[in-house]
Amino acid sequence: MSERPFFVGYVGLPRGSRGFAAALAVVLVLGAGLLATMVARSVDDPGPGAFRFDLGPQKVTGIVELTPAPVLHVTEGTSTIAPGHTLMLSGQGKNGALPRARALEGRLATASGILLTRGTLDMLQIGGGEAGLGPATGASAPALPAPEPLGRWALAGEICDGKCASGAMLPGLGIAHKACANLCILNGLPPVFVSTRPVAGASFLLIAGTAEAPMPPELYDWVGEYVTLEGLVRRHGDLLVLTVDPATLERAP
Repeated sequence: MSERPFFVGYVGLPRGSRGFAAALAVVLVLGAGLLATMVARSVDDPGPGAFRFDLGPQKVTGIVELTPAPVLHVTEGTSTIAPGHTLMLSGQGKNGALPRARALEGRLATASGILLTRGTLDMLQIGGGEAGLGPATGASAPALPAPEPLGRWALAGEICDGKCASGAMLPGLGIAHKACANLCILNGLPPVFVSTRPVAGASFLLIAGTAEAPMPPELYDWVGEYVTLEGLVRRHGDLLVLTVDPATLERAP
């Protein structure tokens, strides 16, 4: 009979194999840690996007515009939100603000809620009822800022939902976020294009939709992927709006 140790699960680990098993366990633990570090380093930094609960509830007055995603051109701001700034609007959770904003298009309205910020991208998550978004009283609405055409651009980047990209979820970008982003956009949250290079000083562009949808249906299959595209860019207040030419969409190498 051979004296070489032989492992049988229900008997226990032979004494001669214990050193090898301990060394193997150490190698596996260290290897798993090294692999996790390598994977983490390969992921882009999502950036400092977040709900700004530290700033407290914000209440502003401005003119509602639909692209068709609703935005608010601020006329009376706060210590955080300056007059002249243009905010994207969202409801709570994965709900857009379009149903509530549609009746206020072109009118002066008050909006209150929590600010989300990431870089130059700002969004106000409005509260419920008219306290969250309702007509302003005692003043007539000034004219909407005239859109400024900035020409046709060839861009590379990613189509995302504006709320998660603003900081509601981290990273809120990338292929792992594709299903969540599509659900958010289908529910009316503003879609944005995150460009790899600045466009007239901005890296985030609100994507223009259609009368029936917050985003052209041809774009849904491309959400969360690194793509190249062409489109027309217009400045609405201090927010850039991109009208994508779907025929130009390609997956970037």
